[in-house]
This record gives sequence, structure tokens and C-alpha cells, in this order.
Amino acid sequence: MSSVRIECVAQEGYRLGESPVWDEKEGALLYVDITGRKVCRWSPVTRRAQAIPVDAPVSSVALRKSGDYVITLGARFAALKWKEELVTTITQVDKDKANTRFNDGKVDPAGRYFAGTMAEEIRPAVLERHQGSLYTLFPDLSVVKHFDQVDISNGLDWSLDHRTFFYIDSLSYSVDAFDYDLQTGKIGNRRSIYKLEKEETIPDGMCIDTEGKLWVACYDGGRVIRLDPETGKRLQTVKLPVDKTTSCCFGGKDYSEMYVTSASDGMDKEWLSRQPQAGGIFKITGLGVKGVPPYPFAG
Repeated sequence: MSSVRIECVAQEGYRLGESPVWDEKEGALLYVDITGRKVCRWSPVTRRAQAIPVDAPVSSVALRKSGDYVITLGARFAALKWKEELVTTITQVDKDKANTRFNDGKVDPAGRYFAGTMAEEIRPAVLERHQGSLYTLFPDLSVVKHFDQVDISNGLDWSLDHRTFFYIDSLSYSVDAFDYDLQTGKIGNRRSIYKLEKEETIPDGMCIDTEGKLWVACYDGGRVIRLDPETGKRLQTVKLPVDKTTSCCFGGKDYSEMYVTSASDGMDKEWLSRQPQAGGIFKITGLGVKGVPPYPFAG
């Protein structure tokens, strides 16, 4: 193993940093602060983060083929024009529920935007259970609901051959796999491929590397773990200097750097004094693997 190095690149103290995505065109890292209600972009050149405020909890951001971005905002799919700081609603979900919001989301290899919902939290990871659902926004802007009874819809990604969809419902403490039909976007045959150990705590965001292995950020576990989805074995653990690691993605010029988001919500003064980088964005180098570039939304 090459020597792993961890650096906090943005010490903004985000409340609930999430959904990191590398924007190759801008050479920058996109991410959101859900409870801070902002979409952010950090440049490795300027070492600075810009932020666009929005009017609801914003839980994921994705690239858009036609330019700019799509986001999940409250219970809406929306478009974001960065320069104009303009947000326009595409469509709303969960219309029969007053207190749900989107959580994690990601675009599949065919350009469809997958994202799931959850009940609004009373405290971090404390909420009314089974209120969420998993949805897909298609390029023609229609929406399909795959299933409901979700606690906290979270990390998602696709296998390198695009025949398996990986998904996390956090409070199941499991990483699940589905058969995936790339032509239709349909999923089926759900099964668990990894159950988290007690010290790993809550599985959160997830990404895949070019060797087909999954990386999962462990909320309250202060780590990202690398899993083999074929064998269900944990291959590697990378510990971070903050407990509330929320999500991860690969980025940088050749996708050899890993970026990890974190949160500070739910931490008292004493806890924050022990972890002054809580809510920061971390860069991990020296992992010896590369990631898969993100897919843009085709609509």
C-alpha cells in the first residue's frame, strides 16, 4: 500500500456536508450543506469554496449534460444555474407527505437521476421511520417511484458493467445490491452484500473505484471503508480526524484523489473542541486506486 495522506482542504465547518461530485469541466469539487441550505464549489487552484444559498435543505447535486447542475431541494428535483444563482423546480415528489425531504442522489450511466427521501430529522439520525422512498428523474423529466418504507435513503452507485445497482438505507446498517437494467432503469432482486460492524456505525454516502470496489463513508464512525461487493468482505479502513463522515467521491485530474464530506450538526461545544475540523471537506491521497467520473443528467 502506498502511504495514505489526509488533508482538510475546506475548513468551513459545514453543518451537514454531503454529495461530493467532481466537476471536471470546472476542475472543482461540488457538494452541498444540507441543513446549511447551500450548494458549494471548492477549487483546488484558489483553495476557496464558493456557496450559493437556496430556500430549503439541499441534499444532492449532479452535473447536467446541457450545462450547470441539477439538485434535490426539499422534496423537489430542481435545476441550478450557477452564475445566475438561479434555481427552478423541475418536479416535486412525496406530495402526500408534509415532513419528508430528499437525501442522497446520483446519476446513473444512462443519465437518469436517482434520489431517495426520508422524514425530516428530530436530531441527527433520529426521525420517524419508514417515511422515505426511492425515485428516478428520467431525462424526459418524468419521475418513477421504485419502492417506499425507506428510513434514510442514502449512498448509491452502479457496478462497472452497469448490471448492479448498489444502495444504502442507513438504518438497515447494510449495503444492498439490486439487479439493474440499464435500458429501462428498472431494479429488482434486492439483497444485502455487507452488514456494518458495530464500530463502523451508520453507512452513509458511497462511491465505486475502477476495480469495482465500493467505498462507504461511515457516519459517526469517522472512517471510509472499502468493500468487495462480490465477496462481502471489507478490504480497507481509512480513519479520519472527524466522527461525522458523510460521503465520498473520487476527483482530481486523474480521479486518484478521494474527497470526503463531513458534518458538525449534533455536536456540542466540547465535542467540537476535540474535533475542530468537523464539517470540513477532506482530501485523501495515496489510496493507490482511481475512481469513476460522475455521469451527467441527460435531461
